[in-house]
Amino acid sequence: MVVALAIGGFALSLAPRGSLGNPYGLYALAALALIWVVRAPADTRRDSVLPALAVMLSAFGLTTIARLSSDLAHKQEIWLAISLALAIVAGPAFDSFRRMSAYKYIWVLGAIVLFGLVAVFGQEVNGAKLWIPFGPVQYEPVELIKLFIVFFMAAYLAETADVIAAARWFSLRANAKYLGPLFLGWGASMAILVFERDIGMAALLLATFVAMLYVATRRIDLIVGGAGLFGLAIYWAAGHYTYVGARFAAWRNPFADPLGHGYQALQSLFSLAAGGLFGTGYGLGHPGFIPAAETDLVYAAWSEEFGALGGMMLLFAFFLILWRSLLAAQRQPDIYAKLLATGLAATLGFQVFIIVGGVVGLFPLTGITLPFISYGGSSLVANFLLIALLWAVGSERRPGTPVREAPA
Repeated sequence: MVVALAIGGFALSLAPRGSLGNPYGLYALAALALIWVVRAPADTRRDSVLPALAVMLSAFGLTTIARLSSDLAHKQEIWLAISLALAIVAGPAFDSFRRMSAYKYIWVLGAIVLFGLVAVFGQEVNGAKLWIPFGPVQYEPVELIKLFIVFFMAAYLAETADVIAAARWFSLRANAKYLGPLFLGWGASMAILVFERDIGMAALLLATFVAMLYVATRRIDLIVGGAGLFGLAIYWAAGHYTYVGARFAAWRNPFADPLGHGYQALQSLFSLAAGGLFGTGYGLGHPGFIPAAETDLVYAAWSEEFGALGGMMLLFAFFLILWRSLLAAQRQPDIYAKLLATGLAATLGFQVFIIVGGVVGLFPLTGITLPFISYGGSSLVANFLLIALLWAVGSERRPGTPVREAPA
């Protein structure tokens, strides 16, 4: 953590003067990060690289946001403090993460309630209905929904994986009996696509659903079937929703409407090209030309000034988080812990893959955030809680430590 704070502190020292406010605020953030790591139970051994990478990436994100907008940078500092504080407060509960499996249907109910709140109180921005306003603050409930779906699936699959794996694909009765509740995960992605018109988060939930289902059952037929139905839903949405259709049109040929729907994608590609291999240098590029650079296209803004090498460095940091999380999943003695860690890691990994793929032109731009880098309090809070939970799941008892009896 000390090394991560040193690297992050150096990155923040590059920010324009006055863009980050009082330096004591940064000292407070560093203190919260240290408290987060130090408060870990002394009788367990944990992979402290996970929280260190999260803090370092957040510092990189704050540096990029400060380059684009000092006002947003000040808000991001506040959200970062809230995220670290919540990770510290939630730590004791996450230490007993296996108890979460007893509330699997509560997580589904919570996701449904959040969907309902968005449908009733949600505010539409740029064609997508994702945010609920609370005075001057807007919160994106889907960031919590993605965690709730993982919690439910890990608990449900831990109980039924063997039965689902043994069922024949043509056995409608067996599949309907045990897969019905599971397809709530697929239904959630469909609901997001249809009612909220958010391609990125719908694809993220489906990818996580598919990954966890395959790890638990190794059934290719379920994966192919779910992906096929999702593809049909995407095709339908592109033809019925102007917002979704415009995203696909801009992806196929941004030059067809360079000053309209294709403008954002083109400016992103121009920034990547201007950065080249080594970048223009911090403060010497023009990332402000990219619409919504601080949220949707922060990877392009970073890569313009730090180059392709800088972009690869970010991706390598995310790869380390994913790799170490999956290693921790393999070491767990029970299937629930394995599935929980796998689902959380898949959520983070697919989110990075979808947004970076959109920036470089592999997929349509989706509008989801790059974890820890993009501006946004909802994403920052959810992803710090995700890392805190992964950190707890991967813990191992130190040799010679007596086992404490859990309360009945």
